[in-house]
Amino acid sequence: MGGMRLQSMVCRLAGALVKIKVDTSGLKNSKWYEFVVRFAFGGAVTAFAGLVAHRFGPAIGGLFLAFPAIVPATATLISKREKEKKERAGLEGAERGREAAAIDIAGAAMGGFGLAAFSVICWLGLPKKATALALVGATVTWLIVAVSVWALRERLCRRLRARKPNARFQSETLTSIADRSSR
Repeated sequence: MGGMRLQSMVCRLAGALVKIKVDTSGLKNSKWYEFVVRFAFGGAVTAFAGLVAHRFGPAIGGLFLAFPAIVPATATLISKREKEKKERAGLEGAERGREAAAIDIAGAAMGGFGLAAFSVICWLGLPKKATALALVGATVTWLIVAVSVWALRERLCRRLRARKPNARFQSETLTSIADRSSR
């Protein structure tokens, strides 16, 4: 059995049917040191933010907490892993590695909108509400915003794909026009 696969969920988002899958089989392919790299990088960024907050105050330190602590380490590891996979198959893998890392970063960017919403809700809610209530509200807001940005991206991509003419059809049409004009 190639890793545990959770049953697919089908959701209605923005009027479109979207299948969401969770696949944990990648965990078995991860090496222990990859987790250490992510943990160490995230810990170092957090420690640095704490030092900055201690020296310059929590508002400035908070700016550094917004740094995507594990994204750079994850992008590097994804790129390396995809490159190695292609090279084992006898192909050049550098481009595929960069593409895979870019796709992961695109997801992080979409999640960044959710993080911004989370931060605003915490900033406004923590001084006035119970900590747990503010954090739950911020987490729900993060989820709604992140999924909405993702759904909007999916919708826009579908529209762009629908507008893009079929390259094969276009080629055949141009060929038939050229044939007719040469007669």
